[in-house]
Amino acid sequence: MRTSQTSWTGADIFFECLKREKVEYVFGYPGGSVLKLYERLYDVDFLKHILVRHEQGATHMAEGYAKATGKVGVVLVTSGPGATNTVTGIADAYMDSVPIVVFTGQVATQLIGNDAFQEADIVGITRPITKHSFLVRDVKELATTIRKAFYIASTGRPGPVLVDLPKDVVNSVCEFDYPEKVELRGYKPNFLGHQNQIKKAAEIIKNAKKPLLYVGGGVIMSNGERELRLLAKENNFPVTMTLQGLGAFPGIDPQSLGMLGMHGTYYANQAVNNCDVLVSLGARFDDRVTGKVDSFAPNAYKIHVDIDPTCIDKNVVVDLPIVGDVKHVLAELAAELNEPSNLDAWWEQINKWKEQCPLYYEKNDGKLRTEYIIERISEKTKGEAVIVTDVGQHQMWTAQHYKFNNPRSHITSGGLGTMGFSVPASIGAAFGIKDRPIISISGDGGFQMNMQELTTAAYNKLPIKFFIINNSFLGMVRQWQELFHQEKYSFTDLSESNPNFVKLAEAFGLKAFSTSSPEQVDDILDEVFAIKDGPVLVEFKVVKEDMVFPIIPSGATINEIITKRLDPKEMI
Repeated sequence: MRTSQTSWTGADIFFECLKREKVEYVFGYPGGSVLKLYERLYDVDFLKHILVRHEQGATHMAEGYAKATGKVGVVLVTSGPGATNTVTGIADAYMDSVPIVVFTGQVATQLIGNDAFQEADIVGITRPITKHSFLVRDVKELATTIRKAFYIASTGRPGPVLVDLPKDVVNSVCEFDYPEKVELRGYKPNFLGHQNQIKKAAEIIKNAKKPLLYVGGGVIMSNGERELRLLAKENNFPVTMTLQGLGAFPGIDPQSLGMLGMHGTYYANQAVNNCDVLVSLGARFDDRVTGKVDSFAPNAYKIHVDIDPTCIDKNVVVDLPIVGDVKHVLAELAAELNEPSNLDAWWEQINKWKEQCPLYYEKNDGKLRTEYIIERISEKTKGEAVIVTDVGQHQMWTAQHYKFNNPRSHITSGGLGTMGFSVPASIGAAFGIKDRPIISISGDGGFQMNMQELTTAAYNKLPIKFFIINNSFLGMVRQWQELFHQEKYSFTDLSESNPNFVKLAEAFGLKAFSTSSPEQVDDILDEVFAIKDGPVLVEFKVVKEDMVFPIIPSGATINEIITKRLDPKEMI
């Protein structure tokens, strides 16, 4: 890196800023507009560039890295199609509040707006799906802009930030000046909740007969799992988690009710429906949780803790908002709640719901079912693995049947529901976490959307376990077609078009297995977990027509929950 303070190129400044931000990995793909950066990257030794095979894969890898470590994921791509290929991943990160910074190349500033070769208004395209987007028009603004980008991405409610780099800016020269502090007008995240609101919340909770903690991904993002456990254990509170909140509270703890919402446990949803105080912690009242909003937690006094004030009253009107970092607010609440209430009657009712309708699947018919596979994986890893799921039925079965005991151990696409997420996101997670097993679980449909990234895993010798749950269907879509669309399975049957997944994996350089037998699952898992020198793939051929239960139909109420396959006459 050049030392002269008067002759820094934009490329020099770019990498010096990444060094000061302690960036370890950049997930990227070279192209014309960023060739100067890649020329400089050739001599950079403080970070590792991961060559992806598609720019969407780069953004999901950055997400997986960020979710697994809590650090900012970084992407570098070229202009035009390279930039537009990142849009899905950026939208996914925005919906799930994932801190990533995406650097895109751009045509020279004098060509912007002229429909130049490989020009795209990526700032305009991504404005609705980023916390902020920058177009750097002067090399003198580059260092300050990069500093702002990392600050915005990682503070408050985290999220993606895009920095567009015109070719001439990267090539230009100026004096290097790196700001140590960032001051942004209008952006002042509030970390400490209002004391009076916290005290009022504590008084409400003290008097509750049927309290319930509703935990979202914000608890994990704020590293508030210790404070959550302290609050829950000292006061004997039941805890239910969103899809993104799994792992914030140990899944094996008897106070855990598992996931709530559309495919949540029966007892978690009944607890929501009958509680008298609902304490939402770092959750946003997503429609997959609430169902029909007017009927959500109808008898509850609702307390909402969130660092993002725009989330308050956005979906559900609450009685008591607390804007602040959930880790700090949890600690303050725990200090105020020093006289635990007697909740024996409440727990007795919850346990009755557990007995009335536990999670169930058929176990004795000799057929291979996803729930069994997930349970065996959970048992063999003791809940200590990092599980990266794709989107669909397997995602919900994993949420139901894997016992997540640690934060940042469940990585999935929640808000956007992006098929193709798992394969690249697991690669990003594997670069961030090296002392725990990394497991990618995909359906046969979603796997094929970004399977090209198996090359990235193989080349880097990442010991990822890629599990394909193959029911030869777009399973979740098929389930909805059966339940709500007159069993018209329109373009969801993949049985005649799926590839041979074992041969496919071997072509990418992976060792691969396939089975349809429950009796072989344990032996295959043992062999797979013993492989440490590279990725391995297993295809599990499961029952084609299985469905995820419980299910609350979209827009329905908890009282309309479906817990088993319906007779055709009963179907909605």
